[in-house]
Amino acid sequence: MIVPIILSGGVGSRLWPLSREHLPKQLMPILGTHHSLFQNTILRLAKIEGAAPPVIVCNESHRFMAAAQMQEIGVRCSDIILEPVGRNTCPAITAGTLAAIKNGDDPDILVLPADHLILDNQLFATAVEEGSELASVGRIITFGIVPDRPETGYGYIMRGESLAGPKEVDAFAVSRFFEKPDYERACSYVASKEYFWNSGMFLFRASAFLEELGRFSPEILNTCRESYHQAKRDMDFTRLEASTFASCPNISIDYAVMERTERAAVIPLTVGWSDVGSWLSLHQVCEKDECLNSVTGDVVLEDVHNCHLHSESRLVAALGIENLIIVETKDAVLVSSIERSQDVKIIVNRLKKLKRAEVLSHSKTYRPWGSFESIDTGERFQVKRITVNPGAALSLQMHYHRAEHWIVVRGTARITRGEEEFLLNEDQSTYIPWGTRHRLENPGKIPLELIEVQSGSYLGEDDISRLDDKYGRD
Repeated sequence: MIVPIILSGGVGSRLWPLSREHLPKQLMPILGTHHSLFQNTILRLAKIEGAAPPVIVCNESHRFMAAAQMQEIGVRCSDIILEPVGRNTCPAITAGTLAAIKNGDDPDILVLPADHLILDNQLFATAVEEGSELASVGRIITFGIVPDRPETGYGYIMRGESLAGPKEVDAFAVSRFFEKPDYERACSYVASKEYFWNSGMFLFRASAFLEELGRFSPEILNTCRESYHQAKRDMDFTRLEASTFASCPNISIDYAVMERTERAAVIPLTVGWSDVGSWLSLHQVCEKDECLNSVTGDVVLEDVHNCHLHSESRLVAALGIENLIIVETKDAVLVSSIERSQDVKIIVNRLKKLKRAEVLSHSKTYRPWGSFESIDTGERFQVKRITVNPGAALSLQMHYHRAEHWIVVRGTARITRGEEEFLLNEDQSTYIPWGTRHRLENPGKIPLELIEVQSGSYLGEDDISRLDDKYGRD
């Protein structure tokens, strides 16, 4: 049995402004398909013989989106583990492994980031299935991508001696891991044919990994065990104990185990892989026109070469440019040279210091009950478009600094206002004074859409006191 652990805790900051903390790249259909990268990762498991329902490890703020996307594709998971804070890949993998062995099993563990692209799913499945033979004798396997170009954005793995393994799969002992190189060194790595890109995907027997983790990084194993054993069930989620998990070292599995163990092995892959980690890597895998441009949305080009252009909400016209990244969303525009696309994170960090909301969320923000979108804002007022899913309800709440006026434009709303409870239909409205407890529900079978006009001295999302919430939010 193979238990997949899907790591879905990242925020994809190098794909800003499309990817943001509250809606990261793995939960978006950024490749122009109906499914998100997360969903494609889950669907890829169907090709692997003996794969059990996956364990999902994700950020607490993404939990309802992850669960909804699983439901959308009709796939169940064995657990969704919520990280109270990010602690890099090793603690996340350890928590997932502990969940996989909770019934006394000792399965093979397949670790997959949720935000990778693989074009040949069948070839990948074959490598996993046959790699299980190496895992059965205690090898801890990493999948190395056979490089087709010098790449400075990836770490590299140097292969060692060949290992006896399945006929269709080459396997090697790991000689060394290398950090991201400069261009000249990357060229030498590719020319030697002895180096692979470090994909961040792993396969191992659970007991073998935990044994090596206890040998080299016992603090991680002990804190993760304590946090997992003190975890609490919350609806369909497992909440790790926060204070213990927060004390765990912030470290990757490479540093904690892979670079130190003698059990490390690498299986080379040529499966059309990309981590879609930057605008350049996205540009490389997108379909291009005769001038090597990749285009999404309403875009008009004239004399444009080797550019990636993304339009979300309006016409983008480009004239006489080359080697540029141009990304337009409703509330932000990014313009970058292709060569500097790895450095978008510098802009994100600057925006964080300025406390700009554009780092956290789009103008449209998703909630477990639906979504809201800011339409207009000014001094002492804000206008939003709110959509509530059928059968969903906002928390029973109150605000101290703002009043709200709701106008229903589609569907039926059940309103709690103070001690009153009543229904509103299309073209009807109500007023919620500040300091009044209230709740908005959709009792119907179609989405409820309404316009909310806020007025008051402070309109931030943190001006909320939740009195009751069906989704377990504070």
